[in-house]
Amino acid sequence: MPRKDLKNKPLVEAMLELRWVLPDQQSPGMASDPHYRLLLGRFSERVQKDYPAHEPLPTSTIPDSMVPHTVQHRFRATPNGWPLLQMGPGIVTVNDTAGYTWTDFQKRCETAVRWLVDAHPSPSALKFQDVTLRYIDAVAFDYKAANLFDFLRDKMKTTFALPDSLFVGAEVASSPASFHWQASFEKKEPDGTVTIRFATGAREGQASLIWETLVQSTGAQVPSMPAEFPKWLESAHDITDDWFFKLIEGDLERRFSGE
Repeated sequence: MPRKDLKNKPLVEAMLELRWVLPDQQSPGMASDPHYRLLLGRFSERVQKDYPAHEPLPTSTIPDSMVPHTVQHRFRATPNGWPLLQMGPGIVTVNDTAGYTWTDFQKRCETAVRWLVDAHPSPSALKFQDVTLRYIDAVAFDYKAANLFDFLRDKMKTTFALPDSLFVGAEVASSPASFHWQASFEKKEPDGTVTIRFATGAREGQASLIWETLVQSTGAQVPSMPAEFPKWLESAHDITDDWFFKLIEGDLERRFSGE
């Protein structure tokens, strides 16, 4: 269960991504699904009521076989608004941002998976290759004016360090001007990996620390769809939620809570 709904949540985007095998492998980097066009039409009919604002993306003008696992169509709940669904050859995503709540997002993800399986003209041919639950968060931080390593240590209980001797007499600043770090860890229940990333970047034009937490299952780890998906989603969210609150515990949690 989620711990709380933060008043000033740092969320940039929450996303569920499902990819399935494209059976017609034509050449390196090119693959297609003979069912895709019919699937797209039937999926569009099912999402119309909840996501009536359809946006063909620039990639929709490119032959399907040249953009495998690339979204081509976007379906929004309101024009230019969120949440939204996206579809392309071999891929569906569910996306939300500032208005996100777990209970709403969970329902939208489960519904989207049911629509996808129900819309496919040959469900037995629908072989999922991976499923990913991803959260991207950001906190304003001027990493050119202050030491990012100190911020990570003091505010997020995360330590990165290089030997002090590297910076002695070398006219090299000990505070990073940019930063990118990633690690993945094997996970049971759900079967897969948990990945965390930290990077410098910008949010709405403001220098920020960006961090990403995701749970991914691939191949045989992917749950049976749609029957086992709700359990997978709940378990994946449990770990991302747990890691998020453990990382921000203290000053950041109070800031995001509006205290």
